[in-house]
Amino acid sequence: MESLLSKEFLNSDATINNEALDETFDDAAIAIVGMACHLPGALNISEYWSNLKNGVESVQFYTDEELLEAGELAVNLANPNYVRAQPYLKNYNRFDAGFWGFNPQDAAVTDPAHRLFLEVAYQALEHAGHTGDDSEGRMAVFASSGENLYRLKNLQSNSQLMDDMGEFLVRHTGNCMNFLATRLSYELDLRGPSINVQTACSSTLVGVHMAVQSLLGGECDAALVGGSTVVVPQKR
Repeated sequence: MESLLSKEFLNSDATINNEALDETFDDAAIAIVGMACHLPGALNISEYWSNLKNGVESVQFYTDEELLEAGELAVNLANPNYVRAQPYLKNYNRFDAGFWGFNPQDAAVTDPAHRLFLEVAYQALEHAGHTGDDSEGRMAVFASSGENLYRLKNLQSNSQLMDDMGEFLVRHTGNCMNFLATRLSYELDLRGPSINVQTACSSTLVGVHMAVQSLLGGECDAALVGGSTVVVPQKR
């Protein structure tokens, strides 16, 4: 899930109806002007809000047959503490490589969490009515990601791929959490601070705090904040 925070958007009629406000914003006012998400059971903000309002359960439960087909070990299923449930993320493997200028191989070796982060970040910019070219000032990025297991579980065993691309490129091109923020800044030519935030489960919330401080300190004019983690393969 990603959000775009800004100070100067407060002066935009497109985002706030100034006539409807009773108070005057000062220089310390911060607004969330755009949001986007891709979550289990919700491919956008509207679906996510609807799920929250209606108490929709987004965790799926699986039969042993489904889990075995997904590659789970029978010995694990025999464990009485094994939980046959996990959220399922739809369309996690769909990525518009051409839009981002990725060739097919680069797209294939990029962790799905990194691919989603790029796309959802752009959706947040669109939701805010921003072109993404940073023409309105310095835009910062504060990004968070869970442990990147895609390379270890899906790429490392492909010796031909590893020989063709090399361990360094496979690891750093799109499978290292430390490149998440700067990759987005590079792809969209964003010129503000670009920082990865890793504080475990609180990472993205800490990113919001850091973004606000960056805005108040004059380090940027707008900030994208988000986090992305995709477990592959699913159902395990």
